[in-house]
Amino acid sequence: MTKSALKKALKKKYITVNDVIATSATLINGGECIKVSVPKEVSPNKKLVFPLKVLFEDDYLAVIHKPAGILVSGNSFKTIANALAQNIQQSNLPDATKPQPVHRLDFATTGILLVGKTSGSIRLLNKMFEDKKIEKTYYAVTIGEMQDQGKINSEIDGKKSISNYEVLECVASKRFGKLNLVKLDPQTGRRHQLRKHLSSIDNPILGDAAYGLENLILSGKGLYLHAYSLNFIHPFTNKQVYLKDEFPERFQKIFSFRKYLMVV
Repeated sequence: MTKSALKKALKKKYITVNDVIATSATLINGGECIKVSVPKEVSPNKKLVFPLKVLFEDDYLAVIHKPAGILVSGNSFKTIANALAQNIQQSNLPDATKPQPVHRLDFATTGILLVGKTSGSIRLLNKMFEDKKIEKTYYAVTIGEMQDQGKINSEIDGKKSISNYEVLECVASKRFGKLNLVKLDPQTGRRHQLRKHLSSIDNPILGDAAYGLENLILSGKGLYLHAYSLNFIHPFTNKQVYLKDEFPERFQKIFSFRKYLMVV
């Protein structure tokens, strides 16, 4: 796809390049995985009413809490992307545009989500993700015995993939044997990377119906994977930005994890 073709397609479609939401500034070198989602036509009178918790906002960007059970973007009516306009203030800058998420979280994953509010910020934030200049930290509850820390580097869909993990606390479980509170630092951004990597070392995430062990699926409680924090240099103010989204209540019912939050 040429740059001009990508520009035209972006006007009516959501396009991702290697699972990162694309802009007209996204470079195509060849060999990338390009996905196009065409939004369904929605009546102009139909409006999605979906309140979101805004964690931070300025004229350039916003950070929100993504709840479980909703897509970030795509061809469904109920998506985070479609709910942003009613939850985020319009930017006063000349290149203000419809707010867009600049990365993705899985349907079942909760946590912190970064949003661009201007054409310039969307372009630069996408580039920062591509250049790995935005640090993401996740927490998960995993099943089974684990080493205290480690690196998982098994390929995903034939591509290099790296996830670092550290076990912070363990509790005994009658049903699961042992549950672990695990801090996760993904170094790459493959689809379902953390879920696939943890499953590959026989420590699947609690509640993961897709990659969990068949006899250890937890029904009705959701996926215990939470995007906890983002750390980056603001592309316009040049200030260090560290933002976090506190743990869901279901995590707090298992672990006394608060003593660890000072070191994340």
